[in-house]
Amino acid sequence: MNTHAHSLRRAKHDAEAVTTGAKLGLAVGAASVLTAAGAAFAAAGERASADLIVVSCLAMAWAMAGAAITFRRHCPVAAVVQAFAAATAIGALAWSRNLTQDLHGVNALAADLGQRLALGITPALVFHLLMTLPDGLMARVGHRRLVSAGYVLGAVTGVAMLTTRDHVLVWPIVLLWALTMTALPTAHTNYRAGGIVDQRRLQWIGWASLVAVEVTLVSVSLSLVADWPHHNAEIALAASGLVPLALAAGTVPRLLVRVDRLLTNTVSLAGLTVLIVVAYILALAAFGRKPNGSERSLLLLSMLAAAGAALAYQPARTWLAERANRVVYGERVSPDEALRTWGSRLTRAIPLDELLLQLAETLRKSMQLSSAQIWTGSNGEYDVTAMVPHRHVQLYTVGEKERAVVSRSGVAGGTWLDIWLPGLVEPVTSAVTRVAPIAHSGELLGFIACERPLGRAVFTEDDDRLLTELARQVGLALHNVQLDTALQASLDELRQTNDELRASRVRIVAAGDAERRKLERNLHDGAQQHLVALAVKLRLAKDSVVDDPADAEAMIDEIRGNLQEAITELRSLAHGIYPPLLMSGGLAEALPSAASRAALPTDHSVHVGRHSQEIEAAVYFCCMEAMQNAGKYAGPDASMVLRVWEDAEALHWAVADDGVGFDQESTAAAGHGFVNMRDRMGSFGGSVDVTSSAGSGTTIGGYIPLG
Repeated sequence: MNTHAHSLRRAKHDAEAVTTGAKLGLAVGAASVLTAAGAAFAAAGERASADLIVVSCLAMAWAMAGAAITFRRHCPVAAVVQAFAAATAIGALAWSRNLTQDLHGVNALAADLGQRLALGITPALVFHLLMTLPDGLMARVGHRRLVSAGYVLGAVTGVAMLTTRDHVLVWPIVLLWALTMTALPTAHTNYRAGGIVDQRRLQWIGWASLVAVEVTLVSVSLSLVADWPHHNAEIALAASGLVPLALAAGTVPRLLVRVDRLLTNTVSLAGLTVLIVVAYILALAAFGRKPNGSERSLLLLSMLAAAGAALAYQPARTWLAERANRVVYGERVSPDEALRTWGSRLTRAIPLDELLLQLAETLRKSMQLSSAQIWTGSNGEYDVTAMVPHRHVQLYTVGEKERAVVSRSGVAGGTWLDIWLPGLVEPVTSAVTRVAPIAHSGELLGFIACERPLGRAVFTEDDDRLLTELARQVGLALHNVQLDTALQASLDELRQTNDELRASRVRIVAAGDAERRKLERNLHDGAQQHLVALAVKLRLAKDSVVDDPADAEAMIDEIRGNLQEAITELRSLAHGIYPPLLMSGGLAEALPSAASRAALPTDHSVHVGRHSQEIEAAVYFCCMEAMQNAGKYAGPDASMVLRVWEDAEALHWAVADDGVGFDQESTAAAGHGFVNMRDRMGSFGGSVDVTSSAGSGTTIGGYIPLG
C-alpha cells in the first residue's frame, strides 16, 4: 500500500516537473519574442513605417496570447501560437534591419531570407492552428501530413521568393493564405464535435475574425467611395490583432459565458454593414463618378447617419410599439398579440392550463376587461379553467338543446346570453359581456367570456372577430388534448392487454413443462420400481433353475410378460416428458439426438449456445412437433432438414421437408400442433411461420427475440 502511494506521489511530482518545465520553456520563448519585436520596433527608430509598427505589435500580441494559454490551459495550441509570434517577430526584425542598415553579402541574404521565410511560414502556422483548434491535437494521420506539407510549402515558397531580392512578391503570399482557408471545414467539424467550453473558445476566435473582416471591408469601401483611409493593409493587419486577443480571452472562464450573444449581435451588425456598403457602392455607380471636395464629407456623414439609423431601428421600433400600446390599450401589447402568439406558445412545453391563464390575463389587459374567463368541459358539464381576476364559481351545466345551439353560434351577448346561457353571468352585466363558444366538429368544449366595466366602450366587430378566431384555435387545442388523452388511455389498455396475454401464454407453457416434469418424477418413482421388482424375480428364477426347472421356466414366462408390459408403459410415459439430455446438454445435444430418432431421414444443423430452460424447452418441443407433423403427413419417401441458429437479435429454428405439402388455406395449418407452437413462441414475443403448397413440401420456422 505504501509502495503504491509512493509511486502515485512520484508520478505526480514528475508530471508537475514536466508541466513546470514546459511552462518555463514557453515563458522564455515569449520573452524572446517580445524582445525581438521590441528590438525591431526600436531599431527602425524614426524610419519605422506604419506597417512595421503594426507587425511588431502583432508579434507582441501573439506572444502574450501564447503565454496566457500556457499558464491558464497548458495545451499544445500554445506552442503553435508562440511559433506564430516568433515567426512574426523574426520577420519584423529582418525587415527592420533592411530599413535601417546598408546590408551586403551574407547579412543581406540572411535578412531577406528571414523576412521571406516569415511571410511563407506564418500561413502554414495559421493552417496548423485551424486544423487543431481548440486543443492543438491532431487525431488523424491525414491531418498531420497536411500540416507537414503546409510547412514544407511555406518554407519552399519563402526560399523561392529570394529570386527577387529588390522587392517581395505578393501573389505567392496571397496564394498561401488562400490555401490556408481550406482548413476552415476541419475547424468547423472540430467545433461541432467539441464540448460547450471548447465551442465558446472557438466562438471567440470566430468573433475576432468576423470583426477583423468587417473592419477591413469598411476600410476598403470607404477608400473606394471617399478616397479615405489610405492605409488599408495596415488597418487589416491591426484588425487581425483581435485574433490573439480572442485566444487569450478563451482562457478566462468569465469571458466564455456571454460570447454566444456577442457573436450573434456581431453577425447582425456585420450584415447591416454589408447592406449599407453595398447600397452606397451601387448609389456611387449610378452617380457615375467619385465624390470630391465637400461631397466626400457629405457622403461620409450620410453613411454614418445610415449606420446609426440601422443600429437604432430595432430598439426604437420596440420602444415605440410598447409606448403606443400602453397609450391605446393600457398594455405593452395589442389585443391581437394574444392571437399571434397563441400558436407559438402551443409548441412549448407549457401545460395547457397555464397557457389558458396567460391568455385570460392578456385579454383582460389588452381589451380593458373587468373579467376574462375561459370555461372548459364536455357532456354539458363546464368549469372555469382560467379566470382573471380569480373568484370561486360553481360548475355550470348546459342542456343538450342549448349545447346544440351554442356550439353553432358566434360571439354573442346581452339577451342571447340570458336565453341560451342563463346564469353564466349576472343579468345586469350581460349587456357588457361577450361570450365566444369554443367548439370543434359540432361539440361544445367550452367558451370564452369577456366582461367590461359598466359605462365603458362596447365591444366592436374587431373584438368579435378576435374572440371568434381565438375560440377556434383554443377549440382545436382542446380537441387535440382530448385525442391525446384518449390515445394514451387506449395505449395503456393495449399494453395491459398485451402484458396479460404474454403472462397467460407463459403460464400455459410453464404449466405444460411442469406436467412433463411431473411425468418424469412419476416414471422415476413408479415405473422404475416396477423394473426393480422384475429384476428381483429374475434373480429368484435363476436360483430355481437347478432346484425346480419347471417352476423357473414358468417364472421366466411371467417375467417376460411383465417386462413387455413395463416397456409399453415406459413408451407411453416417455411421450412429452422433459428430456434429461435437454437439461444437461441444451439444444445442441438434445435436438440432434431427437433427429436421429425421427420417423423420416433427417439432416440437422444446430449451432446455438445455452439459454434459459424455458426458451430451450419452447424451441425443443416446437422442433419436435414440427418433425412429428412431417413424419405423419410428408409421406414415406420424404426427408427432413432441421436447422437451429442464433444471431444478435433472436434464436431461430426451422424444420423443412420435401414431402407432399398441403394447402395452407385448409384447417391443417390451424391444428392443435400449430396452435401449441404459436403459443410457445408467442409467450416469449416470437412467432411461427408456416410455408407450404401441394407437392412442394412444408417449412415450419420460428424465432424468439433475445433482446
